[in-house]
Amino acid sequence: MAITPASGSALAGIRAGFEGLRRNAAEIASKDQLEGTAERPIYRPLVENIGYSLQTQASVKVIQTEDRMLGSLLDAKA
Repeated sequence: MAITPASGSALAGIRAGFEGLRRNAAEIASKDQLEGTAERPIYRPLVENIGYSLQTQASVKVIQTEDRMLGSLLDAKA
């Protein structure tokens, strides 16, 4: 059983969050002015952006926590 550092998962979460935000921003920017021509409503990518933003924030907190824990271990060792 392999144990991977939390930072690897956190970085993957940040990457996925930013990719989702970028994809939705491109979709919003390319929407036609006529509502009937859109394949999905404009509010969908806007609502999804909330989730991607929260995912990114949570991943950053994981990295911050890992950093604090590592700092505590190094302080205890010294």
